Amino acid sequence: MDQTRFLVIGAGVTGLSFANWVDSDDYLVLEALHEVGGYCRTIKQDGFVWDFSGHFFHFKNPEIEQYLVERMQGQKISKITKSSKIDYEGHHIDFPFQKNIHQLPKEDFIDCLVDLFTKEDKEKPDNFLDMLYSKLGKGISERMLIPYNEKLYATDLSTLDVDAMGRFFPHANVEEIIRNFRDQDSQSYNSTFTYPEGGAIQYVHALMDSVKHDQICLNERVESIDVDAKVAHTNLRSIKYEHLISSTPFNKLLKMTGTEHDPEIYSYNKVLVFNLGFNKKGIEGVHWMYYPSRDLCFYRLGFYDNIFGTDRMSMYVEIGATPDADMSPARVAEHRSQVLADLKKCGIVTDHELVSEHHIVLDPAYVHITKDSIADVAEKKAQLAAKGIHSAGRYGSWTYCSIEDNIIEAKALAQELS
Repeated sequence: MDQTRFLVIGAGVTGLSFANWVDSDDYLVLEALHEVGGYCRTIKQDGFVWDFSGHFFHFKNPEIEQYLVERMQGQKISKITKSSKIDYEGHHIDFPFQKNIHQLPKEDFIDCLVDLFTKEDKEKPDNFLDMLYSKLGKGISERMLIPYNEKLYATDLSTLDVDAMGRFFPHANVEEIIRNFRDQDSQSYNSTFTYPEGGAIQYVHALMDSVKHDQICLNERVESIDVDAKVAHTNLRSIKYEHLISSTPFNKLLKMTGTEHDPEIYSYNKVLVFNLGFNKKGIEGVHWMYYPSRDLCFYRLGFYDNIFGTDRMSMYVEIGATPDADMSPARVAEHRSQVLADLKKCGIVTDHELVSEHHIVLDPAYVHITKDSIADVAEKKAQLAAKGIHSAGRYGSWTYCSIEDNIIEAKALAQELS
């Protein structure tokens, strides 16, 4: 039987960050796929550079950013001030919506403003939907925040926890909203972002710089874990470990370890992503656009050409879907047709010719953070940690976080266990 001190499940950002910073050469990284990177992978096709989805790094810690950038030798790295808009019935409103209601047509603006002042404030809202109404009123909530998030999460917002988006939700109080009418300040957590010319995979390559490549095992999937014996059984072998670090979705880890749990607690949604390349330029100056309208199938578009400064429109298109949504080739083809029709409907595509395309299904994409999931994850993570199993990352911790957060969490865990 093979043996290692640190067994890492998943060669995405979290797993590679742990291997990068752990003070030991005695580790193995298992990756079920044929390549590293997880969702942070890049496709280069017909002169276009696309990620699996929009992966733009919004660094809050300069030392993390510097560490990665220093390991991207030969890469042109751009630091870009974000330009993001919301398409509201053909009007392009600055993000975030709640701080820019003065840009709406007059009647919509008045409705939002009146509802903002007459809303029923609750000290402790019951859920995410209740929080939207309580904090921002009916006008803002029903024009943007409810329809957009229903499209993104593909679920009833009343099932989500108040803090389902944590610090990433762009809160704004009445005073901030009114002040913004004159003194424009649409800053949010991701006001700037860093992007290398080779795409998001360059961050993975930077992490790989200090990881032993022969200790990364591709096409090897963990199927079950004997918690008491500290043995992981894969599709190829059995491996004894001292510490196991998992970035796999937490509900899957619970199944692999035979930990009793209620599967209903761990709800989530898929996202179907289309990467599309066209023969000429389209909308300029915008990095991504949000679409709350229920008449359009997508909730967000991102424009790589406006990041790279290229002369052909290159975009990603995101569509939220339930976990059981049909993603067969025939159904994906139907989605593709609808996407192209809706891009014309909202004026993004006119007489453009589609010259290259790619799609990917992110499954899971966004986990649904509820009161029950928060409590259960905390309990089960502590239970597994006592047995030498540590779960980390967006999916491993069943949370909403940035890629930088994953790096920081994995680094801290590596230093703790070292």
